[in-house]
Amino acid sequence: MSGRITALDVLRGVAILGTLGTNVWIFTDPRGPAGFLDGADGIGELLLRTVSNGKFLGLLSIMFGIGLAVQHRSAVRRGERWPGWYLWRSALLLLEGALHYVLVFEFDVLMSYAAVSVLVAFLVGRGDRVVRGWTVALVALHSAVIGLLTAAMLSAGASLTGTETSPDTASWPAQVQTRLEFWGLYRAEAVLVLPLTAALFLAGARLFRAGALEDTARGLRVRRRLMLWGLGVGVPLNLATALAGNGWFLVDRYLSAPLVAFGLLGLITALVHRMRAEAGVLRRGVTAVGRSALSCYVAQNLLASVLCYQWGLGLADRFGHLGVWFTAAVWLVISALLLAGASWWMRRFPRGPLEALWQWAYRAPRRATASV
Repeated sequence: MSGRITALDVLRGVAILGTLGTNVWIFTDPRGPAGFLDGADGIGELLLRTVSNGKFLGLLSIMFGIGLAVQHRSAVRRGERWPGWYLWRSALLLLEGALHYVLVFEFDVLMSYAAVSVLVAFLVGRGDRVVRGWTVALVALHSAVIGLLTAAMLSAGASLTGTETSPDTASWPAQVQTRLEFWGLYRAEAVLVLPLTAALFLAGARLFRAGALEDTARGLRVRRRLMLWGLGVGVPLNLATALAGNGWFLVDRYLSAPLVAFGLLGLITALVHRMRAEAGVLRRGVTAVGRSALSCYVAQNLLASVLCYQWGLGLADRFGHLGVWFTAAVWLVISALLLAGASWWMRRFPRGPLEALWQWAYRAPRRATASV
């Protein structure tokens, strides 16, 4: 495979838009995170939440692992020391995530990605036996923690419910203050899923080396196995845990959904390889979102904030009572803006705006070192 990997860009784009499908419920509920954690209101909302809950975030994590493997392969081909300057990338991602958390969105994933990328950077070049061992250990640890927490919730008759710590959306400074004050609470999920995130990163790296994105016979075999387990087993399990009640929320989001993510990887890649060579408007838009994934991830949360919060247009308070219809409409509007905006930008520039800034910051210390 040479040049850009088309399927990788499409997968990233789908993952970004799908992650918005998970987060949009937080923005469109007048109570914010508290309302989201109180569970779905009716079977229609439950099923629509189930479509996106955790799956596309899992897919995004797998994509990050594949991207890390691509960068490792490129560094090896150039004869560069690894992880070397990649650790500077992780530091920049941590800074970006911290700013995104404080200024934009309580449930940022970039900080946890930055932390996990350091570990995975030291493992990605190791042999299959080492990588497999780490992956199995991380999955076992994650499953044990989720199992124990779920058992405790079920035995106590408890469930995840909203709290009184949701940000005051009438004021952006008040939101920032709440995020700083309740840092530990809002970062709890990021800590909880660290083993899962690391396992998904490693799995993505292994799938890349196994040829999962290739339009070849071995790639087809890998994708068929992914669809068999991810869709054939994962989807029924995901539906069962979603319908089992709020007490099974952790299993649904952190065990069932990541399994479905692998099926989505296989299915979407297979569809991309079956499409005609000339991309249509929709595929060009999704590809553009994938090529500017970092910019679109931040932009979607900014757009949702402006549309829904009281300090913006305040649509959540005005139309939140419409429930699933309002949420679906907000997702469609933001997705359309991202598709159109990313397409326009990527026709004119080689990188997204944040990606360009990122590249400048990543190269800056290297240029300074070379000039000494």
